[in-house]
Amino acid sequence: MTKLQVPYAEKDAAKALGARWDSKNKTWYVPPGTLLTPFEKWLPADAATPSDKPEKTAGKAAPAKVDSYIGKTVVGAHYFKLEHDCNPLEDCEICRPALEASGWAEAKRAALQAATARGG
Repeated sequence: MTKLQVPYAEKDAAKALGARWDSKNKTWYVPPGTLLTPFEKWLPADAATPSDKPEKTAGKAAPAKVDSYIGKTVVGAHYFKLEHDCNPLEDCEICRPALEASGWAEAKRAALQAATARGG
């Protein structure tokens, strides 16, 4: 586990990349097995330079998350496998009930709202 120094204003960005909040110690951290490179700007000054390899753990490491590239599966908090080949960003009558039930549609609405609020 690697601790991060995340300003409150950037907490949503860190969370979107996979950072987790430790409520007991009141700090953000990178879970074991997660690449540190995306969190470089929040690493403490005394931390080692991040590598392209997941953080090592004592014992068996969790698999690293994979970024979205053509042909690679995206795994995240709201990952959902569709029943057929459609674009989840476009309205689909077949997938809508499953996307609503999974929480994916609500996460999409929240992300679009946040992007609109900050002018993006």
